[in-house]
Amino acid sequence: MVCSRCKYVVKTELEKLGLHPLAVELGEVDFPKHLSQAELDNIEDRLQRFGFELIDDKRSLMIEKMKSVIIELVHELDAKLNIKLSEYLSNKLNHEYSLLSKLFSEVEDVTIEKYFINQKIERVKELLIYDQLSLSEIAHKLNYSSVSYLSNQFKKITGFSPSHYKNLRDQKRTQIDLI
Repeated sequence: MVCSRCKYVVKTELEKLGLHPLAVELGEVDFPKHLSQAELDNIEDRLQRFGFELIDDKRSLMIEKMKSVIIELVHELDAKLNIKLSEYLSNKLNHEYSLLSKLFSEVEDVTIEKYFINQKIERVKELLIYDQLSLSEIAHKLNYSSVSYLSNQFKKITGFSPSHYKNLRDQKRTQIDLI
């Protein structure tokens, strides 16, 4: 789950099944009791209709938690960090960063830092399309050190300058869960 609408859909569908989760967070649902295999199968069938899948192995679950933390950081907290990304992830997930980094790279074939940058660039695209903030405001909002650093990173990832991209209103954005 990568957004508040996703959480809403999951919660609603679980309630339709007569299940009442204690909490529905990005990539995670807590129930007051252990679920039977039949209940898990029903959940899986219901949620697959919406493009969701159940994750039950520990490696995949940890990857999804990392992605959820990064997505939340970029898309809800606007990448406002007063500590390094590595410390932030370690604190949020209660694991050493070296373990998280190695696992993420092995499974996703991309580094955590690259994934974080890709998420930030998708957020920049979104803000450019909304056309409510200047590039300077976007750079500040997403914790870039300067507009030129944002512009260089944006061009390196997309092949376009932010101003050129802004003029390409028809350019399709990548869904954040597909990055």
